[in-house]
This record gives sequence, structure tokens and C-alpha cells, in this order.
Amino acid sequence: MTTTLDISTLESHLWEAANILRGSPVDRTDWKSYILPLLFFKRICDVWDEEYQEMVETYGEDFADEHRF
Repeated sequence: MTTTLDISTLESHLWEAANILRGSPVDRTDWKSYILPLLFFKRICDVWDEEYQEMVETYGEDFADEHRF
């Protein structure tokens, strides 16, 4: 199930996340330790979805699962 998210809602969520980080005991220089793994995980998920959709279009729903990750 895919849901759409309008830009104002996305901006609101991102702004709230930034506010949470600003108030956290985590030093600003350490934010990358939290943010970069999330970005990496998001990219892995996106690639998996893209490959899955390509396999469904090529082979139909019944195919051997082969992914890079």
C-alpha cells in the first residue's frame, strides 16, 4: 500500500525531527552517526523496491528473489 505525502506535511515532519534533535543531548557533530545510517537504509529500501518492481514487470509475481542487498 502506497500513500502519498504532500510537501507541506513532509516539511512539517522534517521540521519537527530537527526540533527533536536540537533539544536532544546528542552533540551536533554526532548527528551524522544517526542521520547517515537512516539515509543509507532508505536508499537500500528504495533500490529493493525498484528491483522488485522490475522483476514483477519482467517475470510476473512468481520469480526467484534476487537482489543486490
